[in-house]
Amino acid sequence: MNPVTGLNYKAHKLVQEMIGRADELRCTVISSPTEATLIDCGFQTTGSLEAGMHLARICLSDLGQVALRPGNLPGCPLIEVSSHQPVLACLASQYAGWQLQITNYFAMASGPMRAAYAREPLYSVLNYREQSEIAVGILEAKDLPTAEVLLDIANKCHVPPKGLFLLAAPTTSLAGTLQVVARSVETALHKLHELQFDLNTIISAYGTAPLPPVARKTSYAIGNTNDAILYGGDVTLWVRCDEEVLDALGPQVPASASRDYGLPFAQLLERAGGDFYQIDPLLFSPARITFHNLQTGRSHTFGQLNLPFLEKNWGLI
Repeated sequence: MNPVTGLNYKAHKLVQEMIGRADELRCTVISSPTEATLIDCGFQTTGSLEAGMHLARICLSDLGQVALRPGNLPGCPLIEVSSHQPVLACLASQYAGWQLQITNYFAMASGPMRAAYAREPLYSVLNYREQSEIAVGILEAKDLPTAEVLLDIANKCHVPPKGLFLLAAPTTSLAGTLQVVARSVETALHKLHELQFDLNTIISAYGTAPLPPVARKTSYAIGNTNDAILYGGDVTLWVRCDEEVLDALGPQVPASASRDYGLPFAQLLERAGGDFYQIDPLLFSPARITFHNLQTGRSHTFGQLNLPFLEKNWGLI
């Protein structure tokens, strides 16, 4: 992949724009002795809705659009995402597939730097890796990364420290909440990957999920953002494939197909001892998914929204 057209390069252009608007977006650019660039979007600064949308677009490597529009839950607008290259945008970049643990620091890492690291088995399936002088990533964590963490990430991404650009926000922040909920399409595509659906048949994608209230406790914030997609996520995919494939796999795609469906995610997380990765991986998918088959002209919808669940669980009634 030519670094000038690669995912990290595309994301870096958005990072530069964000740096120029940091004060306006209520974010802070932190100088590091490592020369890496770190942008605080919600730890020691307030952040904003627009900062969250920038995070989401950077996660997508600018291969998708992110917007807010009115929803059906009081005070909870919908986060709308669309992409003309959804597999690259959502799986090669946005998916938080890098479980970053360095000494006592833990974060869920996403963004195109994952394609530079490329140690996840998913990249063999995608047949995609990047070599670049720039690596751009987003960290969902409880704390800002230390200099040790920055150096370790740069080394693993094979870039000089000054070529590393990290943006960080806790789930308990406005920007952090928004960027997680902007993953409705990503969850659908990853679920399809787990079901061994041919990702090459996916042409375009569109998804929405409601933005929940920002929780002050991390477990509740993680719960709210996941529930937004599990019970309120609505995804449409345009595909070219055999009808028999959709008939067989379609019913398994919605979150309701999982054994863990039906409880608030915060309860599931507590039951799993706080270990996100102990929860049934097949749960992580939108509430409803529609396939428009460009090969046959037929459409299929599986699952259903459960907005009353969210309204009650989020204290909106």
